[in-house]
Amino acid sequence: MRLFMISGACGSGKSTMKDALTEIMNPARYACIDIDEVGFYWCDYAGTDHEFKYHDDCIAEAVKRAGDRDLIFVSCTNPQDFIGKHVLPEEVDSTVFIILNPTDEAIWARLRARPAERGFTSDDKIEPHVGYNQWFRRNRGKFPLVIDNTDQTIDETAAIIKRFAESFRGSE
Repeated sequence: MRLFMISGACGSGKSTMKDALTEIMNPARYACIDIDEVGFYWCDYAGTDHEFKYHDDCIAEAVKRAGDRDLIFVSCTNPQDFIGKHVLPEEVDSTVFIILNPTDEAIWARLRARPAERGFTSDDKIEPHVGYNQWFRRNRGKFPLVIDNTDQTIDETAAIIKRFAESFRGSE
């Protein structure tokens, strides 16, 4: 199984992209799963001596649900943490990071537009996510696909990811 990790800062469009990819990817070959769908909750791990297990458990459950299909997993997983701290299920043969990296202005606007219950209620709460977005931009050469989706439609971005994922298998 190939694991495609779609990552980026909050507000970069990850969950929106997961929904779009679910509509256009061949479901016999690809499982599109968002970390929020696997049934584990960060608050159950936060502040414990096993915080790192949150992503391990989420990925393991997503891999289980994917079965023998390649997995497109949507999460804000930090690639540095992923490589250094996490253990993958043995079914995963390779991991490919896809980064959504709109402009910082787009992140500010998208997070400010979210409902208050999502927690982005002040600039102090948004600023770290903009900083994370900047980290991806500074390190863009380390990833095989980085997409500035600021001025692209959802369908345009999804089509880029679809072509990229399918290039690993040949034509559908």
